[in-house]
Amino acid sequence: MSFTPASAFIPFSPPQIGPEEEHELLEALRSGWITTGPRVRAFEAATAAMAGATHGVATFSCTDAMLVALAAFGVGPGDEVITTPYTFISTAQVILHRGARPVFVDVDPRTFNIDPARIEAAITPRTRGIMPVHFAGQVCDMDAILAIARRHGLFVIEDAAHAFGATHNGHPVGTLGDVACFSFYATKNITTAEGGMAVTSDADLAQRMRVLSMYGISDAREIWQKRYTRAGNIHYDVQELGYKCNMTDLCAALGLVQLRRMDAIAAARRSYAAIYDEAFADLPVTTPHVAPYAGHAWHLYPLLLDLDRISLSRDEVVLRLKECNVGTSVMFTPLHLFSYFQREMGFNEGDFPVAEDLFSRVVCLPMSPALGEERIRKVAETVAHVVTEGAR
Repeated sequence: MSFTPASAFIPFSPPQIGPEEEHELLEALRSGWITTGPRVRAFEAATAAMAGATHGVATFSCTDAMLVALAAFGVGPGDEVITTPYTFISTAQVILHRGARPVFVDVDPRTFNIDPARIEAAITPRTRGIMPVHFAGQVCDMDAILAIARRHGLFVIEDAAHAFGATHNGHPVGTLGDVACFSFYATKNITTAEGGMAVTSDADLAQRMRVLSMYGISDAREIWQKRYTRAGNIHYDVQELGYKCNMTDLCAALGLVQLRRMDAIAAARRSYAAIYDEAFADLPVTTPHVAPYAGHAWHLYPLLLDLDRISLSRDEVVLRLKECNVGTSVMFTPLHLFSYFQREMGFNEGDFPVAEDLFSRVVCLPMSPALGEERIRKVAETVAHVVTEGAR
């Protein structure tokens, strides 16, 4: 049977925005309150509840959420925080921006997540905490990580940018470590265009993160909303050096609608993963491994090429897919391969061989519910065509 490419380009991860989001956004615009206000509070409460936490602190990005979480724990110069090189640059940047040092630990070759068996050897007297990254929406081995953290008195801040809606042994991300940080960027499972949130069940920690996210001003949100009313107070106090990284009501308006569709979004992503699994069963590739404890959020579908059985490189496969009108991604370039980390921190190629091997073979496929099942099946057909043509 002959192969015909898709008639139009299939983008990697388009957001699913519809009339409900448009309506809520317009209502927010018309309300007269477009920055941090009542919709942000509602979104914080709803998100925290869905994540099993008692407090949510909405920020402009997941990067900001991780930054204020680190600041709330007092991380600073001379400190070390253990994380993975197989992540987006923001995970390490927030550690560096606090004046601390990220200490990388290689990953598990099946899950792409930090390998708990390697963590303990990386702990020093300067280690303050661990920042596991739930890659692609699959939760790390949190039982092992939390046991290590407890033995050494370390905090655990989860980079859960990919993992909103994911679970670990039936418990949602948000109930596991001290803080979980979500991303609601345009490509994520739910979106606020730009946005993030730190969730926790520690009331004091949540309050400190709120203060830090608004200049270090105590009760800044209440002051901002009351200062222009008859009862408002024009005076306030700056308690500590903070940041400006609050979410707006415009973003929260989108998020509130997206939350209401979360079950349908999650079901679509699970069904797309099943379509891919079936389509690739007999190809020279490895489909994603799902750990027995993991309730996968399927933010990404990372397909691993068996380069010993394919005559094409990973990059050549990506280019051929693009020529056939299929967009993909190759998340992530391991951080230690970037010139900044090699120049400033002394890392070299070969330092984290598992991460490097995964990166050389991974192709992340479209998963957005905005695409629909027909286009997902076309992606599967196209991948099968390209890989089969390139088989040795």
